[in-house]
Amino acid sequence: MNYELVSALAAFALVSSITPGPNNLMLMASGANFGFKRTLPHMVGISLGFAFMVILVGAGLVQIFDRFPITYQLMKIVSVIYLVYLSWKIATASKPENDNQSSKPMTFFAAALFQWVNPKAWVMALTAISVYTPSQDMKAILLVGFVFAVVNLPSVSTWAMLGQQMQRLLTSQKRLKFFNLAMAALLLSSLYPVFTS
Repeated sequence: MNYELVSALAAFALVSSITPGPNNLMLMASGANFGFKRTLPHMVGISLGFAFMVILVGAGLVQIFDRFPITYQLMKIVSVIYLVYLSWKIATASKPENDNQSSKPMTFFAAALFQWVNPKAWVMALTAISVYTPSQDMKAILLVGFVFAVVNLPSVSTWAMLGQQMQRLLTSQKRLKFFNLAMAALLLSSLYPVFTS
């Protein structure tokens, strides 16, 4: 892969990683509710989980959807159910000092696994593989995964940092509740492409 193609890939990775989507909305909510440090496993899980997903998709996993179209429909259903569940978790989150068992930041593994039901992640992975690895060369596929891992982490971190900065405004339970409800509504609205495709 030449320098121009890697530069274009890095630009695509930056734009697609830093723009709003389920991952970034959840990170902003987590940053606001738990702070940047406690959200680190969530951020790293997104970054490495997505890079791994890109590599597997590039290695041929997407052919399963071509051979068995029902798997695509099942993935859409699971995506909707899980995003609705996460929206509910965000909407009902309380301050961490309450030591509420239902109020914990997402773990590394949960964030990594979430990529498989994240509609935006699928669009990003399929686009990256089809545009930047036309020959389906494994070295190129690994490079795409690596570039996303490197670019994605600082990109998604900005959302967690933004959420942490919002803690100054969310000083009352009422404001935090309103913020969490707004984040849950935005996360639900990210399902719009699932219903229109």
